[in-house]
Amino acid sequence: MKQCVLVMMVLMSATMLGQTLNGFDSNGKRHGKWKKNFEGTQVVRYEGEFSHGQEVGLFKFYKNIKGVPVLTATRQFHANDDLADVTFYASDGRVISEGLMRGKVYIGPWKYYHNNNSKQLMTLEHYNNKGELDGKKFIYYPNGQIAEQSFYKANKLDGEAVWYSEDGVLIKKYHYVLGELHGEAKFYDKAGVLVAEGVYRKDKKHGIWKYYENGELKEEKDFTVRSKNPYKKK
Repeated sequence: MKQCVLVMMVLMSATMLGQTLNGFDSNGKRHGKWKKNFEGTQVVRYEGEFSHGQEVGLFKFYKNIKGVPVLTATRQFHANDDLADVTFYASDGRVISEGLMRGKVYIGPWKYYHNNNSKQLMTLEHYNNKGELDGKKFIYYPNGQIAEQSFYKANKLDGEAVWYSEDGVLIKKYHYVLGELHGEAKFYDKAGVLVAEGVYRKDKKHGIWKYYENGELKEEKDFTVRSKNPYKKK
């Protein structure tokens, strides 16, 4: 008799457990804890919790590597807005990148890390509410020194962009306007000595460009585009 009761309790527990996973509310929306496997396998693809069709709390996403679930991303959904803190992982558990998302749209600052197991920052970029690059972007060497600093406006380079050597020496400087090289440009050698300077206009060299050796002017080239129309003044 006791064995029969025990079997019934086990069956009831299993039934209740089955009901707590992958359930729906009265309106047919996902509700409660969910766990889905890769099709045709017992390898989990994602797990998390829904509240009447809305993701809540922490979700974990996996990839199937030779029959083993390996964590590839987590999403921690905010309680008071439609954003989530998202982290992407490499197969060895390293953090690849992290930031905010609204659905599939990147929002705000995003951090990307070097592949050296130290969580050393490689890139820092900013996105607007439309998921466009907007504002400052930094790229770093593994030693932490800034390699590149630029500005974006609605996904296009806009403003001054500078590059540095791993020792912090300025290498080159450009100016962009809505994605095109437009304005002053300067180039330096590894010691930081000026080797060339000039102006870009709509992605093309324009006007007089100057070239230096050992800090002294050696050559000038004129890239001015002159009209071939004989009725226009040259």
